Amino acid sequence: MTDDLELRASDADRDRAAAVLGGALATGRLTSAEYAERLDSVYVAKTLGELVPLTRDLPADDTADGGLRLAGQNHVAARFSKVIRSGRWVAGRHTRLTARFGALIVNLTDAVLPGREITLEIDAFCGKLIVIVPEGARVVDEGGALFAKRAIYGRGDPADADGPLIRIVGDARFAKVAVHRGRFDPAAPWQHWMQQEAAAR
Repeated sequence: MTDDLELRASDADRDRAAAVLGGALATGRLTSAEYAERLDSVYVAKTLGELVPLTRDLPADDTADGGLRLAGQNHVAARFSKVIRSGRWVAGRHTRLTARFGALIVNLTDAVLPGREITLEIDAFCGKLIVIVPEGARVVDEGGALFAKRAIYGRGDPADADGPLIRIVGDARFAKVAVHRGRFDPAAPWQHWMQQEAAAR
């Protein structure tokens, strides 16, 4: 048994542990803070022995109920509306972001990320999509654009960045997709405009 615990953990081993944690979060056995702390430890664990204490006090039965979904896929959409997803929320490893004739603002700076790499699948059509990522995040934009603008703002990816890898795929058509690193106030441009208007009066 001791020898087994000293074996190197595989990606599948870490995913199983993450699914148990996700199920515990879904059923209220863990708070979002506890979930985030344990999940970070799961994805840096090198051996099976390092994974055991992270799930020892949790039942594996909760996994099928929601753990895989929480650690797997997520979908946030704005259709003919403005939607803001911010604060402490659980992002999926593969999160689909849809903005159609609307505005979608997704803030990942305080979100619980299920691993060191997540994929954001963009579906923007006649809309605006703003994504705020952590300061040290590495951003790879592999998506396409048709009569659209895609831009990444903020400091470029540092060579020694220790933040998560945010991979962006999908298409923007007749839309604007902007990625900002660090803290970003979506109302800032409007506040500047209002200050200019007030000064002109």
